[in-house]
Amino acid sequence: MAIHYTKAFIYPALLAGLLISAGCSSTAKPEASATAPAVSTAPSATPSAPASVAPSTTPSPSAPAATSAPSGTPAASTPAASVSAASMKAMLELAKSGKVEGIAFTAQKNLTEDVEKAWGKADTTESAGSGIYATYSKKHAAIGYNKGSQIIDIRSYDPKLKTITLSQIEQALGKPADTKVNGGDTIYIYKASDEFQLKFVIPQSTGKVDHISVFDTIHSVNNMAG
Repeated sequence: MAIHYTKAFIYPALLAGLLISAGCSSTAKPEASATAPAVSTAPSATPSAPASVAPSTTPSPSAPAATSAPSGTPAASTPAASVSAASMKAMLELAKSGKVEGIAFTAQKNLTEDVEKAWGKADTTESAGSGIYATYSKKHAAIGYNKGSQIIDIRSYDPKLKTITLSQIEQALGKPADTKVNGGDTIYIYKASDEFQLKFVIPQSTGKVDHISVFDTIHSVNNMAG
């Protein structure tokens, strides 16, 4: 009877224990599964990718302001400066020794043959005033001789001279010693030395220098003239 009672008590107890342990194990799993979904929160980070708002910097097309540099280019269109006062003073200084800038001959000292050896035959030759003038167009020059073939006048038609006005001449050299009119030209004469004059020839039509002349006042009258 005691054995029967024991079995009757033990079996139900074991069964109850198994049921309890099974119940516990089943409840433990839901906890794990409950926590697992928390990992799925990671995807929420991806929506933040739209932070690529950096493209908003593209409106910087205001950068074209750098193209303002070309505004300096119009300065290149400004005309070249005219002959300076210092250059005109240098002309007067050279004239003291019978010379003109850019021409390798000297009045009084050189002869017709010196010019022809260096430059060849003149484009044209004609009598004018107290001499015979040989014109060399490519050299922008005309050389005047007396009857003894001595250079008495050197004229320069250098293009840069054509920017000079009378006011600029007077600012650099003062008032001329003498002024003469020859047809439509006005000749402004400066005394370079006892022998030489520097002349600026200005057509009334332009008001600017056409050419300059270094003139030998002594040998322009040649004793050999007969």
